[in-house]
Amino acid sequence: MENKLAGKFTFASLLSFAIPNVIMMITLSMYIIVDGMFVSRLAGTTALSAVNMIYPAICFEMAIGIMIATGGSAIAARKLGEGKQREAQKILSFLIVVELVIGIVFAVAGNLFLEEIVLLLGASERQLPMSLAYGRIIFAFAPAFFLQTAFQTFLVTAGKPALGLMVTVSAGIVNIVLDFIFMAPLDMGVSGAALATGLGYCVPAVVGSVFFLKKKENPLHLVRPAVDWKVLRQSCANGSSEMVVNLANAATTFLFNYILLDFYGEDGVASITILLYFQYLFTALYFGYSNGIAPIISFKYGSGDQEQLKKIFKSSILFLIISSVLANILIQLTVTHALTIFTPADSRVYDIALNGFWLYSPAFLIMGLGIFASSMFTAFSDGKISAVISFSRTFIFIVGAILILPYLLGGAGIWIAVPIAEILGFFVAIIFLISRKDRYAYA
Repeated sequence: MENKLAGKFTFASLLSFAIPNVIMMITLSMYIIVDGMFVSRLAGTTALSAVNMIYPAICFEMAIGIMIATGGSAIAARKLGEGKQREAQKILSFLIVVELVIGIVFAVAGNLFLEEIVLLLGASERQLPMSLAYGRIIFAFAPAFFLQTAFQTFLVTAGKPALGLMVTVSAGIVNIVLDFIFMAPLDMGVSGAALATGLGYCVPAVVGSVFFLKKKENPLHLVRPAVDWKVLRQSCANGSSEMVVNLANAATTFLFNYILLDFYGEDGVASITILLYFQYLFTALYFGYSNGIAPIISFKYGSGDQEQLKKIFKSSILFLIISSVLANILIQLTVTHALTIFTPADSRVYDIALNGFWLYSPAFLIMGLGIFASSMFTAFSDGKISAVISFSRTFIFIVGAILILPYLLGGAGIWIAVPIAEILGFFVAIIFLISRKDRYAYA
C-alpha cells in the first residue's frame, strides 16, 4: 500500500494533511476548556481554581506520554521514508506497550500519593477537597490517557490524520455530553467533570487499538513487541523538546497559581485558569499544524527530497503568519463575550481576567514560530536543538519572568511575563533556523 507521505505536497495539500491534526489538537484542548466551563458555571470559580491546582500533575503525565509518542513517531516515519517498514512496525509496537505500562504506574502512584501531590502543588484549605476528588479520577484513567496520546500521534504517522480527527472529535463529544449529565442532572461536581474527561480518553484508546491491530488497513501496524531500549532512549531524546514544553506548562501553572493566590486569592487562580484556556487554543493551533506535518518532514528528510523540504518550510512560515494574525484578530474581538462563558461580567474574576488579558495576549501573536521550529528539528531527529528551543522558550524565560517581574512591577508583571518570554524565545528560534538551514537543506 502506498504511503501518503511519499506524495508531492503543495501549500494546499500540506494544509489538507495538517488541518485534521490541527482540529484534533484543538478538540483535545477543549477537554480542559469544557471541563472548566461546566465546573465554573455549575460548581463555582473556587472549584475551577481547585481543578487548576491539579493541572501541573496532569502536565507531567502529558510530558512523558508526548515525549515517547512524538519522538518515536519521528523515528518510525523516517524508517518508512527509508523503506524499512518492518522496523517502523516494531518501533510502534514496543512504544505502545511502554506507554501502557507507564500509564498503569501513574494510575497507581498518583492515587497512593494524591494528597501529598495536591498539598505540594499549593492547594488552599478551600481547594483541597475538590482537588483531591478531581485528581483521584483523572489519575485512575492514566492508562487510557497514555494510549490516547500515542495512538493520536501514530495515526498521523500512518497517514491517517482524518481518522485521528474523527476519533478525537468523537471523544470530545463524549466528554461534553457526559460533563453535562454528570454535573447537571447527577450533581457530581468536579468528580463528574473528571469522570467525563476520563471516559473521553477511552475513545481514542479503544479505536486506536482496533485500528493498529488490523494489518491489512495500513503499512504501520502492531506486531509482536520486542524490548528495544535503544529505540526508547532515542524516542525520549528525540521527543525531549515536547516533554520540556509540558514540564514547563506544569512549572508555569504552578508558579502562576502560587503567585496569584498571594496577589488575588482563589479568584486570581480562577482568572489565570481562564486565560490559560485561550493559550491552549493557540498552542493547539500551532502544535496541531507542526505535529501534523512532522511525519512528512521526517519522511522527506529520510528520502533525501530537498526540494520538498524547502517547499514545506516556506509553506509553513506562510501558514504561521496568516494563522497567527487571523486568530489574534478573532480573539481580540470576542474576548469580552468569551469570558462570560466562565464567569459573570460583574464578577471580580471577570475583571481580573480581562485586565490581565490585554497584557498577556501579545504572546499569542509570536509563539507559533518557536513551536514550529522545535517540532521541525524533532522531525529531523535533532532532539538537542529542539530541546534547546523549547527549554529556553517555555522554561528558562517564562519561569525567570514569572519569578522576577511580579515583584518588580506588581500585578502587571504577572501578565507580561509570558509575552516577554515569547519574544526572547522567538529570537532563539530565529537563530537556530538560520544556523541550521544548510545542514538540513530546508531553505
